[in-house]
Amino acid sequence: MTEMDYKYTLLSSDSEDCQKRPFLFHVDNNNQMNLFAVLEVRRDNYRRWGGLSCFRKAKVYSIGLGLTVMSLVMASYILTGDKKGLLITPSPYQYSTLNNPGLLNSHETDLSFPFNLSTVRDSTNMKLVIKTITSNIEFSTRQLPDLKDLIKYEQHMFSVIPSTFLPNVKNPCWYEEYTGNITADPYGTNLYALYSKRFRTVFDYLRNAFREHLYRQGNKYYRFRCLPYFYIIGQPKCGTTDLYDRLRLHPDVRFTTFKEPHWWTRKRFGIIRLSEGFHDRYPVEDYLDLFDLAAYQIQDRSQLNASRSQHKHNIIIGEASASTLWDNNAWAYFYENATAKGEPPFLIQDFIHAVQPNAKFIIMLRDPVERLYSDYLYFGIANKSADDFHEKVSESLQLFESCILEYSMKSCVYNTTLNNAMPVRLQVGLYIVYILDWLTVFDRNQMLVLRLEDHATNCKYTMHKVFDFLSLGPLTEQKEAEITKSPASNTRRQADKNLGPMLPVTREILRDFYTPFNAKLAQEFKNDSFLWEKKSKFM
Repeated sequence: MTEMDYKYTLLSSDSEDCQKRPFLFHVDNNNQMNLFAVLEVRRDNYRRWGGLSCFRKAKVYSIGLGLTVMSLVMASYILTGDKKGLLITPSPYQYSTLNNPGLLNSHETDLSFPFNLSTVRDSTNMKLVIKTITSNIEFSTRQLPDLKDLIKYEQHMFSVIPSTFLPNVKNPCWYEEYTGNITADPYGTNLYALYSKRFRTVFDYLRNAFREHLYRQGNKYYRFRCLPYFYIIGQPKCGTTDLYDRLRLHPDVRFTTFKEPHWWTRKRFGIIRLSEGFHDRYPVEDYLDLFDLAAYQIQDRSQLNASRSQHKHNIIIGEASASTLWDNNAWAYFYENATAKGEPPFLIQDFIHAVQPNAKFIIMLRDPVERLYSDYLYFGIANKSADDFHEKVSESLQLFESCILEYSMKSCVYNTTLNNAMPVRLQVGLYIVYILDWLTVFDRNQMLVLRLEDHATNCKYTMHKVFDFLSLGPLTEQKEAEITKSPASNTRRQADKNLGPMLPVTREILRDFYTPFNAKLAQEFKNDSFLWEKKSKFM
């Protein structure tokens, strides 16, 4: 509601009554009254007014009062800047304690506390919505697709990536015959190379080093190709960037030319960069090019040790697209048929497992309640506030409820239309749904699941768990200190910190929503820390 929705009237305009009472400037509004709704004008007491004089005085005071109100409106507009409403405009969420007479009768009431009636009423409705959702939760197993069906949709990928790899390298690597002109630009058509100037600089280095790393045998040339030995996956705002920044300081670890290629989840479908002019799918060769820089450092040793297959080269290559864990939104556009329950017939992990069944995965998770708020603050554009977050959470929960009344839990989590419609990404915090689907194709010992809370509290401990999981060699004290004591990466921006925490009622609603999913996660991994019952010590 804006200030134009109000009707301004003068009460007590009778001349006799005018002499007895102060003028009241009243705002007619069907909603509950705000503190600014009533303005009082006190009269002078040094003389009595006549009827005509009273009306004249009333007119003068009305004009003066009108100018005052206009000044307040203009001042509030300037002060609020990019906020949705004006200071004088009653917010649909914020009400003064004057709006609830019952509160005034309580000796415990703090009159300076903004009582949020709308949010409290909404909380009751949301609890009913959550009750409906939780009563329809069902953790079902999925039917695994046949390899021939996977090949049908990724024929080119399966023709490029071999079924066996070099035995003397930890990474899944192989030598691929190079049939192109060795004097031509090998990266001239790579869509990643065309993405930005920063990427072009990296590819310029690769161009200059390309020919010297071609391996010649007879009249044929071969190039060294690799896939990741491990993947850092997880949810947005769960610490994957910080883990990546620390792990890449390890002398035996190399990553892709930039942090998140998003090839498995997005780029191979060719739908993400349509607005930037890239209408084609990114072929698997473009993805493999991203490992060339690291592969060059492995290649020489792999050739020298080719006759000693028992020797394992120490350097390993990783990939850190967090979206690999959860983002299957493209399936609805490219796969012909869903399952009988409306679930995707193929998931990202099906294709990864088909080409590298021995891959390892480091999964970073975080209290889903705090993750959602951090996600909202980080990816939100404008008009962010705790009230706005509450409103978006409520809308998203209602959309999720509508889906689960018609479809299975898994179908709603992977429902592309629903995911695009929800103002906040509730589904991303349903960790157990994604992880159970990963466990249908990969063994549990191929996954290391970490909590951001533990990583933030004791970084040295979590990094040692990562080193052990990847079978990395020991470090010097100096290098270990460099990895574990460096400042955290990708922390909350100061402007977002200034917005404060979410509303307590919003936290309570989200806690109720995520509790059954957290409980299943804790049960699956036999670790009660995944209940997230203790409050996080960081933002």
